[in-house]
Amino acid sequence: MPVLEVKNICKQFGKNTPVLQGVDFSLARGETVAIIGSSGSGKTTLLRCLNFLTAPDDGRIIVNGETLFDASSPDTQREREIRKKRLHFGLVFQNFNLFPQYTALQNVMLASELLAKERPDYKQNRKEVLGQLRARAENLLRQVGLGEKMSLYPHQLSGGQQQRVAIARALALSPDVLCFDEPTSALDPELTGEVLKVIRGLREQHMTMIVVTHEMAFARDVADRVIFMDGGVIVEQGPARQVIEAPQEARTRRFLSSYAGI
Repeated sequence: MPVLEVKNICKQFGKNTPVLQGVDFSLARGETVAIIGSSGSGKTTLLRCLNFLTAPDDGRIIVNGETLFDASSPDTQREREIRKKRLHFGLVFQNFNLFPQYTALQNVMLASELLAKERPDYKQNRKEVLGQLRARAENLLRQVGLGEKMSLYPHQLSGGQQQRVAIARALALSPDVLCFDEPTSALDPELTGEVLKVIRGLREQHMTMIVVTHEMAFARDVADRVIFMDGGVIVEQGPARQVIEAPQEARTRRFLSSYAGI
């Protein structure tokens, strides 16, 4: 059974041209899928729909066999329920979105701590719970190579380091699917490698991931499968190396022709 099934996802903003026009795909446990395409092709909107930051106009989102969203069912669209459903997904944004007033460690712990406060035993076991959350956050920061930066604030970190804090933060809630929205687009070229190295490491640990990226060589070498989107639809998808090096669709070939060295 797939971890994620996306069925006929559609989205239109006002009277503009539809951004998503019937997107269908599935994701196996431990699989890494790279989504490529020109700006405006619907990639980021798709991620926002999957993370329940934007409500699709039509379609269904199914995780581990459970329908989390069905545009035809109001019962799946209640705000309180949607907040819980977001926990199935982690999202790493282009521009980090760290809280500047918190240290790296505090940024990673924050969401977990807020969730813990909803537990009936939180007040009684507060010290123990916070100790566990802190230990997990510290381990995650060490995992992304920031073991010596835990007490620093975002302004004291490079862009690559901030993005690695954001990755650790997304991992803290143990999501079923980890999503990246062009994670290196806001970075200087020399900082891109350190973030891609972390994503490679997660892939080797069989983390289930969707990566929207303009790094074609990375998509080819790291992803199991590549999806090419254009005009709000999936034009082509298949094994990563096949799509990148020998695309079947003319539109895919035109898009990839602008990238050298692939």
